Amino acid sequence: MLSNQTFLITGIADENSLAMKVAQEILSYNGKVVCTGLGVTPFHTNLSEKATNFLTKSYADFEEACKKNLGNDVLLFPLDVTLPENLHSFANELLTRNIKLSGFLHAIAMDKTIRQKSVKPMLEVTAEEFNDTMTVSAFSLISLSHALLQNGVLQNGSSIVSLSYIAAEKVSFFPYINMSIAKAALERLTIEMAYELGKDYGIRANCVRFSPYMGSKAGNATLKDEDVARADRLSPLGNATPEDLAHEVIHLFRKEIRITGEIRHVDGGFHIMG
Repeated sequence: MLSNQTFLITGIADENSLAMKVAQEILSYNGKVVCTGLGVTPFHTNLSEKATNFLTKSYADFEEACKKNLGNDVLLFPLDVTLPENLHSFANELLTRNIKLSGFLHAIAMDKTIRQKSVKPMLEVTAEEFNDTMTVSAFSLISLSHALLQNGVLQNGSSIVSLSYIAAEKVSFFPYINMSIAKAALERLTIEMAYELGKDYGIRANCVRFSPYMGSKAGNATLKDEDVARADRLSPLGNATPEDLAHEVIHLFRKEIRITGEIRHVDGGFHIMG
């Protein structure tokens, strides 16, 4: 189904990342993947020792997880979406290697207001924290798309899929708060991109909302066992699995479909509950 197609997978932190499951599914359909993770790049300047250690450890975890689950031949790159030079260097490197993308998964998110199961109330979020979260978690959809298109890497007729969740639409019992605002922006940007990129390049853009999931670092940062259990109890089909998510993303990556501008729910029906 995906033979002779290559997809960019962003946002892999470790082997439990939802993005990792999507990458594995692409390989199972004979597609290829290029993966990016957070790490030190030549474009980082004046990093503190703490920041350097964090980025180095993050990339080591990413690299180990990818090699273990995707094989030693998968191309891996450090990528910081807040650095325009890094984005264009990365896209140019793909061009140099003659890699043409049939689409990409946007699974990038960051929120400094989330710390060890506690989340800052919205009224206490600073402008810097808000803007940082918005830049990484939402605007990066634009900056990454722009870099890939400007360097001739993202092909006409490609497919872009972004990851979100129900908290982008309404207050939920799992308090993401600031991140929820960024995800709402990401969804709106996805719809705008569906129009612009569809008109100009025939590129599709869709967003997928997934069930509460504690397996990933992002989910484990705020969710509690009872949050996941409650969603599982309320959802008509129970919580969706990472495999369910991967199947939907693969479907949206298929060239044969004409689906764009959609907010898809892969959550066992949780979104229909009050």
